[in-house]
Amino acid sequence: MPAVESTTPTAPSLGRRLLPHLLAVAFLLVLAVMYFSPIVFGGKTLAQHDIVQFNGSAREALTYRQQTGEEALWTNSMFSGMPTYLISTRFPGDLSVYLNYVFTVGLPAVAANLFAALFCGYLLFAFLGMRPLVALVGAIALGFTSYNLIILAAGHNSKSYALAYAPLVLAGLLVTFRRQRLLGAALFALGLTMNIRANHLQITYYLLLLVLVFGVVELIFAAREKRLPDFFQRTALLAVGALLAVGVSFGRLYTTATYTKYSIRGKSELTTPAPTAPGEQAAAPAADGEGGGLDRDYAFNWSYGVGETITLLIPNYYGGASQGKLDDDSNTGKALSGLGVPPVQLEQYLSGMPTYWGDQPITSGPVYMGAVVCLLFVLGLFVGDRRTRVWLLVGTILSIMLAWGKNFATFNDLMFDFFPGYNKFRSVSMALVIAQLAMPLLAVLALARVLRNRPAAAAPAVHPKLPTTPADSPETAELRRKLLLATGITAGICVLAFIFGLGADFASPVDSQLQQQGFPIDALRQDRAALMRADVLRSLFFIVATAGVLWFYLNRKLTVSVAAGIVALLTLIDLWAVDKRYLGESSFQNETVAQQFVPSRADSQILADPTLHYRVLNLSNPFNEAQTSYFHKSIGGYHGAKLRRYQDLIERQISQNNPRILSMLNARYVITQDQQGQPVAQRNPGALGNAWFASAIQPVQNADQEMAALSNFDPVNTAIVDVSKFPQSKTSYNAAGSSITLTNYSPNALKYTVNAAQEGFAVFSEIYYPEGWNAYLDGKPVPHVRANYVLRAMPVPAGQHTIEFKFEPKEYAVGNTVSLVSSLLLFGVLIGAVVYAVRRKPVPEPEAERDELMAA
Repeated sequence: MPAVESTTPTAPSLGRRLLPHLLAVAFLLVLAVMYFSPIVFGGKTLAQHDIVQFNGSAREALTYRQQTGEEALWTNSMFSGMPTYLISTRFPGDLSVYLNYVFTVGLPAVAANLFAALFCGYLLFAFLGMRPLVALVGAIALGFTSYNLIILAAGHNSKSYALAYAPLVLAGLLVTFRRQRLLGAALFALGLTMNIRANHLQITYYLLLLVLVFGVVELIFAAREKRLPDFFQRTALLAVGALLAVGVSFGRLYTTATYTKYSIRGKSELTTPAPTAPGEQAAAPAADGEGGGLDRDYAFNWSYGVGETITLLIPNYYGGASQGKLDDDSNTGKALSGLGVPPVQLEQYLSGMPTYWGDQPITSGPVYMGAVVCLLFVLGLFVGDRRTRVWLLVGTILSIMLAWGKNFATFNDLMFDFFPGYNKFRSVSMALVIAQLAMPLLAVLALARVLRNRPAAAAPAVHPKLPTTPADSPETAELRRKLLLATGITAGICVLAFIFGLGADFASPVDSQLQQQGFPIDALRQDRAALMRADVLRSLFFIVATAGVLWFYLNRKLTVSVAAGIVALLTLIDLWAVDKRYLGESSFQNETVAQQFVPSRADSQILADPTLHYRVLNLSNPFNEAQTSYFHKSIGGYHGAKLRRYQDLIERQISQNNPRILSMLNARYVITQDQQGQPVAQRNPGALGNAWFASAIQPVQNADQEMAALSNFDPVNTAIVDVSKFPQSKTSYNAAGSSITLTNYSPNALKYTVNAAQEGFAVFSEIYYPEGWNAYLDGKPVPHVRANYVLRAMPVPAGQHTIEFKFEPKEYAVGNTVSLVSSLLLFGVLIGAVVYAVRRKPVPEPEAERDELMAA
C-alpha cells in the first residue's frame, strides 16, 4: 500500500521559531548602536546635566566604595550630610543586577538604555504572538518616542531604565490574562523587578496606575461574563509576582520609605510660612495637608498645556524646546543680520532661540508619540477588542488629564488631595508616560489586526480579456471603511490644528523681556508659526503614507511582510528625525568626568587645608549645583529629596544670611567671586569646628520656637533643644577646661576624643538623622538628641572618653537579607518558566499567528 503523506501541520523546531526573533533583536541592537555611534565608536560622552551633577554628589560615596569595598550609606558632601539611598547605594542582596546585563548586553551608558527600551518593547509584542516585523514596529514606537531620548539628553538615566522595562510588566500582565497564566506571572515578576530596580518610583507609580485601570476594566468584564473566579486566580498569581519584585528591591524600597518621611516629600513640622528666598529655584515649599507630600504649586509647576496635547501628533506645534535652533535663512536670522550681528555671533544666537511658546516654565522638548502611532491608535479604537481598547483609551485619557495639572485643577486637585501617594511627586507632565505606553500598544495591536486579515483572491474573469476584481470579504470591506475613518479623523485633527494656528499669536512670556532688549520679536514669532506649519504638513505626510500602505495591503497590492516592513520604516524615520532635534550630534562631547571637574584656584586653595573634616559654602547658586560636592563637604548641593529640616534651615536661616548657622555647620570656607568673576576662597573665622561644649541649653516647646530661636543666639555657648521631644534634666553646664576633638572620619563613622573637666553638653556639627545614627561612649551605646534644629548633641560625663557615631541603619541590613532571599526565589521562578516554555508542546503556525487580543 502506498504511503499516504500527512497533511497535518507540524510544529517548527525551537531553532526555527527563535531565528526570526534573534534577527529582529540584532536589528534593534544595530539601531541603538547607530544612534549613539559617537559614544560606541567615537569615544565621546553625552553632555547630560543630571549625570554631571550625580558625579559631583556621589563622589564621596564612590571614592569610599573604591577604597574600602564597603558602602557609604551617608555622605557629608551634600547639604551638610544626608543618606546616600537616593544618590548611590548598592544592595548586595539584590541579584537582579545580573539580569540587567542581559537587557543591556554590555553597551555603554545611554546606548544601553535605548537598547533595553527597544528590546523590552519587542518582547512585549513577541510574547503576544505577533510576527517579528509587527513586533519591530512596536519596539520602534516604544523605544524611539521623543521623551525617551529627551530624558537621556538631560541625564535622567534611572527614569529611562524604568520606562524601558515597563513593557515587560505589560507583557506579563497581558499574557497572564489572555494566554498562559503561569508564564505571564513569571514575566510580570521579571518586568516589575527590573522596573523597580531602576529606582524611579514616579515612573513605577504611573505604570501601576495603568495596571490599575487594566484591573478595573477586567473586573467589570469578568463580572458581566460571570468568570470572577478565573479573574481572581490570575490576579493572585500577579500579586505573587509583584511580591517577588518588591522583595528583590526591598532594601532599596525600605530605606527609601524610611527616609521619605524625613525628606522634603514628608511633612514639615513648622506651621509658619517661610520667607521668600531669592534665586532659590530648587527649594520645595512646605507640604500641603496633614499627610505630608509636596506643595501643590511646586508639584504642578510643570503642567502640560491643554492645547499643548497636540504635540503628541505634531511635535513642533508649540515650538519644540525652550532653546531651539533656527537656520540662518529664518526670519529671526535675517532680522538679526539686518541689525548688524556678525555671522559667528549670529550662529551662536540662533543655536539657542526661545522657540517654545507653551505653558510650561521650561522644557527640553515635546512628548511626541509619532504620526504613524497616532493613526494606528485611532484605528485601534475601531478594530480593537473591546476590553483592550477601553483599557488603553481610559489609560491614555487619564494620562493626559494628569499631565494637565493646574490646567485641569478640578480633577487634579482631587487626585493630589485624596489619591494615595500622588502628592509625593512633582512635574506632573511626566504622567504622559502612561500614554507613551498605552498608545503604541493599541496602535500595534491594530496593525496586527489589519495584517492578520487575508483579503480574498481575485475573482475569475468572465472573459479572458476582462480584468479580474478582488472578491471582498465583509471583514476586508469593514477594515477598509475603518481605515478610511481613522485616517480622516487623524488627518482632520492636523487640519483643524493648522486652522487654529492661523489665529495664534505665538507669544511667550519671555518675549517682553527680549523686546526690551531690542530683539526682533515679530521675526521670532513668524519662525514659531513656520515651525508649526512645517510639522503639520510633516505629520499629514506620515498619516497618509501609512494609510496608503495599509490600503494597498487590503487591496492585495502588498504582501504582509512588505506592508509591515514599510510601516516599520515609516515609524522609524518619523521618530528618529524628531529625536535628533533634541539629542543629535551637538549633544555629544569629548569631555570626560575628570575634565568636567577641574578644580578652580579656590578649590585648590581649600584642598590644601589638612584639617580632617570641615564644610564649604559656594555662594554661586549653592543649592542647585554639585560641582562643590565633588571636591568638598558642601553646605549646598543638588538633589530633589534633601532632608526636610535642612530645607527649612535653607529657607529661613541660610538664605537670610544668618552667619551663626554657617558657624555651627562648620563652614570653614566660603567661595565667592573676585572682580573678574573668578572664584576665590575666603576663610570663615567663625566656624566652630567639629564639636564643642555648650554652657547652656535653651529649651523650646516646638519646631517653630526652635527655628525662631536660631535667628539670634550664640551657638558657641547655647544649644537650642526641643524639650517636648528630648527632655533635659539639666540646662546649665560649665564648659571651661573641656575639649573635644575629631580623630577619625569616614562617611559612616566619626570618632572623637573627649577631655571633660566636668559634666558637659557636647554639640556636634553633624546633621541629626534618627534612623540609623547611633552614639557610643567608650564603646557603650548611649542616646543622643537633636540640637539647633538640625545638629546632634549629647550629655557627656566628666573625664576622658571616646565618643563614636556610627551609621548603622537596620533598614539596610534587613533589606539586604530580604532582597537576597527574594532574588533566589525569582531566579528559581524564571528558570522554571524558561524550562516550561522550552519543553511545552509548540503551537502549530496557523494557531500561533492568531492574535487573541484583537479577536472579534
